[in-house]
Amino acid sequence: MKNILFINTGGTISSSHQEHGLTPTQSADNILEQIPQLRTICHIDAHDLMSMDSTNTQPEDWVLMARLVRDSLPKYDGIVIAHGTDTMAYTASALSFMLGALDKPVVLTGSQVSILAENSDSQRNIIDSFVTACSEAAGVFVVFNGKIINGPRSSKIRTRSYNAFESINYPYIGLVEQGTIDFTEGLLPAAPMDHVYNESYSAGVFLLRLIPGTNPGIFDAIQALGYQGIVIEGFGMGGVPFKERSLIDKIEQLMKAGISIAVTTQCPYEGGDLTIYEVGQKVLEKGVIPGYDMTTEALVTKMMWALGQSTDSKEVARIMATNYANEVTIPNS
Repeated sequence: MKNILFINTGGTISSSHQEHGLTPTQSADNILEQIPQLRTICHIDAHDLMSMDSTNTQPEDWVLMARLVRDSLPKYDGIVIAHGTDTMAYTASALSFMLGALDKPVVLTGSQVSILAENSDSQRNIIDSFVTACSEAAGVFVVFNGKIINGPRSSKIRTRSYNAFESINYPYIGLVEQGTIDFTEGLLPAAPMDHVYNESYSAGVFLLRLIPGTNPGIFDAIQALGYQGIVIEGFGMGGVPFKERSLIDKIEQLMKAGISIAVTTQCPYEGGDLTIYEVGQKVLEKGVIPGYDMTTEALVTKMMWALGQSTDSKEVARIMATNYANEVTIPNS
């Protein structure tokens, strides 16, 4: 039997009804007690790292998780992390960058309904996660509703349904059905060997979703608040307005001040391309970092991670343009 570490961080899966609504109250052992069949799959050690709604998750918590995973992996064959669904994709992306190249599976999962409720999706998700953690897969994954998703390609797109998570612009790593995994062939290549553990990060990244009429002065406010990086969700392929209420000059101004700026699309699927339209080319000419087909969660956490390593805009751009965990498809051209 393989040895798996189960880490509880809270979330809906561990929640019960309290005075102010659903609140995490259940320990790792409490969760495991609800699923006795897990003991037939592997040997499990349980650890409570934190107990909170993932809405309250901060970048500092990613570091705590990364350190525990790093220190524990030599003693275990895999790790399962119970996590709230609301920010799970951010955590999965952040851990993918922080942990470096892995030779074992680190699986994040949770549920839309508490482990204490009838007809909860929690039992299936936990069992599927332990099956995945006992497999030969290597890397950070989100396992949810029978799907194995590459961590930095995961995104929560539904608030209530059990199929809450999708793999964005990347096939599923595999599917789990009744304890058996059907892996998608060719999707588990080795990560770059020079991708080593690095927990450095900067929380100074702002996410700006454009709307028609966005006031260019917003960039002055962002700069005044001390942000080091900005991720802009532009229109369509990543377009940024350059006529009335032009944002181009402000973007150029901030970049000259050393602030790194990435531009992506508001559309979750198929990725952006700043080279196609004039509204993309004009901002690309200023030197912004293209987001390509990265999820917003991956793009934001990757910029935090990049800025933790360097504040030099050229080095940040180099890191952002490097594929570390199959989080991005970079065009050959």
